[in-house]
Amino acid sequence: MKNEISRRGFMAIAPIATIGLLLNKRSNSWLDKPNSKFGGVQIGTITYSFRSMPHDIDQLLQFCIDCNVSAIEMMGDPAEDFAGKPKNPNPFRMGPPPRQAAGQPPQRPQMTDEQRAQMAEYNKKVAAWRETASMDKFKEIRKKFNDAGVSIYAFKPNAFGPNNSDAEVEYGMKAAKALGATSVTVELPTDSAQTKRLGDLGAKHKVYVGYHAHLQATDTLWDEALSQSPYNSLNLDCGHYIAVGGKNTKESLLALIEAKHDRITSMHIKDRTADGKGNLEWGKGDTPLKEVLTLMKTKKYKFPATIELEYDIPEGSNAVKEVAKCVAYAKGLLS
Repeated sequence: MKNEISRRGFMAIAPIATIGLLLNKRSNSWLDKPNSKFGGVQIGTITYSFRSMPHDIDQLLQFCIDCNVSAIEMMGDPAEDFAGKPKNPNPFRMGPPPRQAAGQPPQRPQMTDEQRAQMAEYNKKVAAWRETASMDKFKEIRKKFNDAGVSIYAFKPNAFGPNNSDAEVEYGMKAAKALGATSVTVELPTDSAQTKRLGDLGAKHKVYVGYHAHLQATDTLWDEALSQSPYNSLNLDCGHYIAVGGKNTKESLLALIEAKHDRITSMHIKDRTADGKGNLEWGKGDTPLKEVLTLMKTKKYKFPATIELEYDIPEGSNAVKEVAKCVAYAKGLLS
């Protein structure tokens, strides 16, 4: 009888144990693929969030899996390095700057004259490489990420500035398409001729150009660029918008999203204070995260909400753990 009870007990717990093993073991099965789409809202992250953790393209993919992120805006360096971009002789670290007193702008180290000369020469080599670069490696990245359950919706190489040639801009757009992205992203230029140029090239390649803004954000900031080309769009940052303060309120942000939803290709989410000083862990600032995500869910907006990790990482944690927290927080708001 004792053996029979033991056998029955084992049979009862075996399926549970098996499920536990499946859930904890990384493999290529569907159980291991990340899923950060909640309530119809695609939560993603910009890979800039992992800047404090040096990585190659394979490590980056593992970061996404570990964070349960199933869609990303990809920064240029890991993809371009994988594709064979010339090695930077003087890499300038992208990690967070030293901590500053509250309200003080971050201070980053400045390049020497020698370093600036090296970078100028390096940029020429990169421009020449981009003009003839094959798209095969970018297609390989797309397959690698898609097979793991991670899609790439936007690409942000350093190729869309006024000093970049048309050939470089077009390379960036071709690479975005090879990665599976529908848009590229760039800081909003101050010169309207540049937004027209990018919009025209975007129309040529059927790739949207999402313009990102910081504390210059207003309700009308993007209007000229949007009027220049149907391929010019917003890469709206809700946290930066709120940090401006003044007329930029919770109500005006929600109204802006509703008014421009058909011209938003992706949106950044972070929690900042309305006085422009704080960039805080989610739930501690003034960005109306719940209202924004609920609006996206209710209206069934298709553009992704992109986590951009910019708050100070707590002692003992790292960027992967903090992005995972943000994903879980967003899931909680949308559940």
